[in-house]
Amino acid sequence: QDAGELSGYYSRWIRRDVHYADGHGNESRRIYDVRYAGRRRQLDWDVEVMAQRGTLGAEPVRAWALGAHVGYTPDTAWTARWGLQFDAASGDRHSGDGQLNTFNPLFPNGSYFTLGGYTGYSNLIHVKPSLVLHLAPGWSLMLGWGLQWRQTAGDGVYLQSGAVVSGTAGLRDRWTGMYGQGRVDWTVSRNLSLAVEAVHFKVGKAVREAGGRDGNYLGVEARLAW
Repeated sequence: QDAGELSGYYSRWIRRDVHYADGHGNESRRIYDVRYAGRRRQLDWDVEVMAQRGTLGAEPVRAWALGAHVGYTPDTAWTARWGLQFDAASGDRHSGDGQLNTFNPLFPNGSYFTLGGYTGYSNLIHVKPSLVLHLAPGWSLMLGWGLQWRQTAGDGVYLQSGAVVSGTAGLRDRWTGMYGQGRVDWTVSRNLSLAVEAVHFKVGKAVREAGGRDGNYLGVEARLAW
């Protein structure tokens, strides 16, 4: 369908005794969010912009994030969708400058990038081209290739849990790493679906210098609904 949907929300976030690479204390944030999604002919999109204002202890918080998914489904004998994902989330610019710029993803989706969940949505630049093929009724194959950088070298690399990788803040190299992803989904019936996903993450120089190493993930899912 040719339509678009615009939405927005405002929320508050309060948490005690929080630790970031550049400070700790009681955290209070105001979150502003605007999202526009839709589809026109063969093109689909989903764009979201977020801003956060508040305090961490006595320090002001000034953070932001952007996420965008764009897809194109050509007219072919077999169904395919070419996709491009772009994400950016602010990190702290300068340690000890009296201001926190690290974006807080609040309740992060563990499968937003991959089910492997190697990195979180803070101090991040992420680019991911992908291809989804529907080769037979009920069967789909997804292939993706993700590239990741830190938004600023002054802050560290953050994990899915929100913890920072020790020793990465301040390293000059912003390259976090890249990953390859493959996923097969099979809709067995109206009530049952199965999936297999494999991910290989190759860490960048900053993570390797901090003691990190490459990782592999293999997961099998079964979903039963009634």
